[in-house]
Amino acid sequence: MQHSEAFLQIVNDAKSRIREVSVAVVQEKLQRGQSLHFIDIREDHEWARGRAEGAVHLGKGIIERDIQALAPDPDGEIVLYCGGGYRSALSAEALQRMGYRNVFSMAGGYKEWVASGNPVTGD
Repeated sequence: MQHSEAFLQIVNDAKSRIREVSVAVVQEKLQRGQSLHFIDIREDHEWARGRAEGAVHLGKGIIERDIQALAPDPDGEIVLYCGGGYRSALSAEALQRMGYRNVFSMAGGYKEWVASGNPVTGD
């Protein structure tokens, strides 16, 4: 996907203030049964086509509104992913501004998850 220069600037700015985690680290945490919220923030139609096994869906358009119902503990670990790691960086920054202290954006997003051979579910 071709991203505009303005979009990339705000993503890179957000990435300077958030933490990213690799797909491999996320998969290890999930395999160990580590307690974390693994959240797909993509659009509904993207989620419907397939998603990382074990993920829940809170689209980028509603995550700030609905996150407290899913993750009431501001110290609980949250890993966000989108298609390529851009939108999840923006959402991670927003959650940090809301007081969440253990938020990560999964680098490479769903594309990297699939390319790494990790399990997916959905259509």
